[in-house]
Amino acid sequence: MSDRERRIAATCAVAAAWGLVVAVAAYAVVRTVQSLGLSEPEPPALVWSPHAGYFWRIWTVVYLGGAAAFVAFVVAQGRPHVAARALAPAIAVAAALLALQSVWLP
Repeated sequence: MSDRERRIAATCAVAAAWGLVVAVAAYAVVRTVQSLGLSEPEPPALVWSPHAGYFWRIWTVVYLGGAAAFVAFVVAQGRPHVAARALAPAIAVAAALLALQSVWLP
């Protein structure tokens, strides 16, 4: 494997990690917004609903994570070690957001 291929592989790995971190943080934010801003549907309406809110939330955060991975790939080209170093605080923030959302708005 050449040096260029290793650099591209490292950049792809860092970009995927950023996409996952952003997806986790986005889930906490989207769930919080949904919990605070939207009223819960009636149970009969939920059973006959053409879509489930959980799956729409998941598809939304997968989309946001994919967009973040693409942006991270473009930004990290040539310097994946800098983007990788920035992952540690981002992971801590995403974990804190998810924990806070889980505790206060289940």
